[in-house]
Amino acid sequence: MSKVSHKRAAMTALLLTSASAYADDTAPPPTKPLWEIGVGAGVAAFPHYPGSDQTRAWAFPFPYIVYRGKFFKADRDGVRGQFLDTDRVNFNVSVLGSLPVSSRDDNARAGMPDLKPTIEIGPSVEIHLWRSASRDMLLDLRLPTRLGITLESSPKTVGWQFTPNLNLDIVDVAGVSNLRLGMLAGPMFADGKYAAHYYSVAPQYATADRPTFDAGGGYAGAQALISMSRRFSRYWVGAFVRYANLSGAHFADSPLVRQKSALSGGVAVAWVFGQSSKMVASDE
Repeated sequence: MSKVSHKRAAMTALLLTSASAYADDTAPPPTKPLWEIGVGAGVAAFPHYPGSDQTRAWAFPFPYIVYRGKFFKADRDGVRGQFLDTDRVNFNVSVLGSLPVSSRDDNARAGMPDLKPTIEIGPSVEIHLWRSASRDMLLDLRLPTRLGITLESSPKTVGWQFTPNLNLDIVDVAGVSNLRLGMLAGPMFADGKYAAHYYSVAPQYATADRPTFDAGGGYAGAQALISMSRRFSRYWVGAFVRYANLSGAHFADSPLVRQKSALSGGVAVAWVFGQSSKMVASDE
């Protein structure tokens, strides 16, 4: 059997296994408002960039927007357009981003160009592997692939990142209404351009303590994240902790990688002052 046939057989087996494990007698999803709107504030602390040994804290306001449309959604999983939604598979487009890093404030990157803020956008396939009959637990295999683009007057692409992960969502944790727990873990992969954007050192920026380095693509480490949130009648509160480890990454020997593991986290609260009278079925 060819390599392609082996891959097709493996994918078929995965889908068949997920189909058999996915409960067909689950309860119908609850109904929730089509949209909700509010305003909130939060604080988060994380490394300047993955591999940095310096941490910064950000306090920030944010709009609280939830939209549970058929083709467009905005919720705890981000903003995305959803093009395929079945009992087994979702296909959507998701959007994330990163904050800028000033080289004046980062010891490892002193004298190098600043890292511009980016927006990351791309397709994500979600395969529902298992759901409890009461719909309070859901295990997904998520396969997001995103292209980074700098946010500046002349935007530039910074390469692709692929972060497959297993994601477990639990609602009404320990019988507490509207208390939600999310956990995900998986490897990270990046192409050469993405790795070079963060970890290459060109000859003109080399110093005695920062030798020239040409970062290559491939395995980019692993991550695990735990989040918890609860919705009250007019308020929402949430928190998360993320662990990332770059050991074994293709660029791990870059002089810009000052530490191979790091924790980040944050908390937020929002006041929800408006919602739609129209209700829709939603597991969000």
